[in-house]
Amino acid sequence: MRFSSFVFLFWFLPLVLLLYFGLPPLLARLCGSRWRRAWQLSLQNGLLLLGSLFFYAWGEPRGLFLLIAVVLLDFGCGCAIGKGRHPRLFLWGAVLLHVGLLVLFKYGALLSPSAPRMPLGLSFYSFVGIAYLADVYLGRQRYEKSPLLFGTYMTFFPQLTAGPIVRYGTVSAALRQRVITAADVAAGARRFVAGLTKKVWLANPAGALFHTFAALPPDELSTVGGLVALFGFFFQIYYDFSGYSDMAIGLGRMLGLPLPENFDYPYTAVSFRDFWRRWHITLSTFFRDYVYIPLGGNRRGDFRTVLNLLAVWSLTGLWHGASLNFLFWGLYYFLLLVAERRLPERLKKAIPRPVCRLIVIFGVLLGWLIFAFDGSADYLTLPALGRFLQGLCGGNGLAIGADLYDLLRHLPFFTIAALGATPLPRRLYQRATAHHPVLGMLLPAAALLLSVAYLADASFLPFLYARF
Repeated sequence: MRFSSFVFLFWFLPLVLLLYFGLPPLLARLCGSRWRRAWQLSLQNGLLLLGSLFFYAWGEPRGLFLLIAVVLLDFGCGCAIGKGRHPRLFLWGAVLLHVGLLVLFKYGALLSPSAPRMPLGLSFYSFVGIAYLADVYLGRQRYEKSPLLFGTYMTFFPQLTAGPIVRYGTVSAALRQRVITAADVAAGARRFVAGLTKKVWLANPAGALFHTFAALPPDELSTVGGLVALFGFFFQIYYDFSGYSDMAIGLGRMLGLPLPENFDYPYTAVSFRDFWRRWHITLSTFFRDYVYIPLGGNRRGDFRTVLNLLAVWSLTGLWHGASLNFLFWGLYYFLLLVAERRLPERLKKAIPRPVCRLIVIFGVLLGWLIFAFDGSADYLTLPALGRFLQGLCGGNGLAIGADLYDLLRHLPFFTIAALGATPLPRRLYQRATAHHPVLGMLLPAAALLLSVAYLADASFLPFLYARF
């Protein structure tokens, strides 16, 4: 069930909110003093758990039993680790099972064409489970004794299928005690609408541009057409995933469970290291805290640091899928980051920040070019990437037919998308609503209506990261 679907917007979400906020007060009136606050909270957590399982089953019925089994396994292993009953055995047993499931479903098709496809969200909830067990083992987090609270945490529908990767410490207090104000619900709703607007008004048109030009016959792709396609994917993947994260964070705030930020304007980064501090933050910190640092980080000399970075970026690429392009993409960033680390600090400081940003954007564009050709379509294979590069580099001329017209026609869209990837729109919104508070209601309402109007006639509505 996509957040941008009519089923979610006009059926599932209103019903969840109605039951979540309406049922506990109703029962409190009927039961009087016997209805304690703890029971209300347990009912709300139970509603979230059942609603999340229904949400998942709607889009992935075959994966529901696997999800439940993984939740029960992690709960049991967490209890064993927390009680000191062979903690290392239970930790590594659970980690190996999680990794085995990822390898089986992500790479099984390489061994057998009839292998089952990967269940929705497996990559994300596996990492959530691994992070929880590792934190309990390392003493960072007390183990959860309540299966209801743990199940609610693991299956919470806003983050279940595509992140953010939430650590238990982020939501553990809110699972036990939370007060949700009208201001929280309003702020969460505005964040959700902002993410929905990103998705339908920026990510989807950008993705359509990419696929239109990438699917051209090899001898019809010009440099201009290649640039339109490349910048289309550049904006699609950002607005698709950051929009989804905004919607998830907004839903979490509406329901009283805080979710971590996942994007911090990555296209304004001044270095590749800075970019990965801003892009898919929860995945980057997962690999940093549970792979890079346990391997020794940068504490054991330059050679070991390079080896540790190689391990992290190889795993990051392999996590995204079985296609070779993802491994090449991970190794590409490994090389960039190692090269960046070797630059003298004096040289880094001498380069003006606008130039640094342009260098990062150019490098990220090349990275997305590798990432995009993942074999998901006949025109997105690795051989097709070679033909695309040939056209992009001028093998078929600078412009063919209406390519230049298409670039000029879409230039306003690209300008808006570029500005939207900076803090400028947020600052303008904050300034406008500070002087005219009514705009704080009117602008999100107008954005929601326009987004729904777009959805009524839209046919291209993929969520890129849902397949990872």
